[in-house]
Amino acid sequence: MLTISRELVDRMVAHARADHPDEACGVIAGPEGSDRPERFIPMLNAERSPTFYRFDSAEQLKVWREMDRADEEPVVIYHSHTATEAYPSRTDISYAGEPGAHYVLISTRDPQVEEIRSYRIVDGAVTEEPVEINPA
Repeated sequence: MLTISRELVDRMVAHARADHPDEACGVIAGPEGSDRPERFIPMLNAERSPTFYRFDSAEQLKVWREMDRADEEPVVIYHSHTATEAYPSRTDISYAGEPGAHYVLISTRDPQVEEIRSYRIVDGAVTEEPVEINPA
C-alpha cells in the first residue's frame, strides 16, 4: 500500500494538469528504507509528448545523485496519462527500473476528476496497490 500526504497528491495532480496535454513526470524521494514519500521533485518530460514520457538523462543523473547524497531513494515515480486511464502502458512497464518504487499514474483525461492509481512493477509484472491519502 502507498501511504501519501494530500499535499504530495495535490502537487502531482497540479503538475500533471499544468503539463497537459503533454505527459508530466517526476519523483517523490524519501529516506532510504522507509517507504515514506517526502520530497517532491517534478521533472522535465524530455519527450514533450502527450503519449510518452522519458526523464531527461542529465536531470535524472543529477536528481539520483542528490538522493544518494541525502540518503534518499525514489519512493514514488509518477507520470500522467493525458487521454487514457491511469494504468501502465507496455512502454511504462518496460521502462520501470526501480523495483522498490511505487509507480503512480495520474489521468488528466477528465479535468473534473482526480484519477490516481499506484502500482508495483517488478520484472514486467504489474500489481495495483491501494493508495491511502493522509490529510497532513
